Amino acid sequence: MKNKIKFLNLQTCTNSAFIKPQSMFYMQNGVEKRWDIVDTHDSVAILLYHKDLDSFVFVKQFRPSIYLKNDDGFTYELCAGLVDKKKTLQEIAYEEILEETGYDVPLDEVKKITSFYTAVGFAGGRQTLYFAIIDNSMKVSEGGGVDNEAIEVIYLKKDEAIEFMFDEGIATTSGLMFALMWYFKTNQ
Repeated sequence: MKNKIKFLNLQTCTNSAFIKPQSMFYMQNGVEKRWDIVDTHDSVAILLYHKDLDSFVFVKQFRPSIYLKNDDGFTYELCAGLVDKKKTLQEIAYEEILEETGYDVPLDEVKKITSFYTAVGFAGGRQTLYFAIIDNSMKVSEGGGVDNEAIEVIYLKKDEAIEFMFDEGIATTSGLMFALMWYFKTNQ
């Protein structure tokens, strides 16, 4: 049976520079429903492969929401950032690589893989995934982010990536796992 959805309204819950909690009221198959959502920025994420080290480059950082779940809060993630500037997605991806990891990758070597929705149960932000190959000559700083970000650059050997991906004791993201699966599927 096809759902019949009728949008009713949104109500803002709180005020934030990054998210906007809201309640969405709608009709589905003649039944009025409410769903709490968080309006978020879209994002970019970049899988980096360091060819000199035969390693993937990830970032490790503290995430308060994960801390509430595992009392640690540190996650291994792709280099990533919010789409909150009037720049192309590729330009934002380039900036995030430089800021977070310290590698200056030529813009035309930051290649789009695909895009997908994240946190679909409550947010539904669109993330655009990129890939870049880096080497030692591109390293221009230590990275670590900007302002008060505390980002650690992590190198993971390519031959350890599959085991890493499926280690439930390591807090990773679905984007990181998807990107690695893409890499191994397209680079067999």
